[in-house]
Amino acid sequence: EVQLVESGGGLVQPGGSPRLSCAASGFTFDDYAMSWVRQAPGKGLEWVSTLTWNGGITYYAESMKGRFTISRDNAKNTLYLQMSSLKPEDTAVYYCASKKFMIATSPKDYDYWGQGTQVTVST
Repeated sequence: EVQLVESGGGLVQPGGSPRLSCAASGFTFDDYAMSWVRQAPGKGLEWVSTLTWNGGITYYAESMKGRFTISRDNAKNTLYLQMSSLKPEDTAVYYCASKKFMIATSPKDYDYWGQGTQVTVST
């Protein structure tokens, strides 16, 4: 059974730096490019970041560049998102998603999704 399980969310103060994790199982993790996608309250899905199977190439949405860092540990089948300088507008459910052999930035293109972890940026 394929599983992507996110963790690390919660209530964070503005300017905070939480790290999200996504534990993968049930598929060959390093065959897949991995991504983070978020959904803010009342809004649609927004692509955040993607990295290649070995983490060698990373991509970020413009508003996340310089604040978020995506990484992966293939030995642990885990994807990470280090977030920093968080703003209230970063409040969202953050999902990890995977695409086999290809880079994907459109939510409709992903093969697997996690259940999401809520990040709330507030005082």
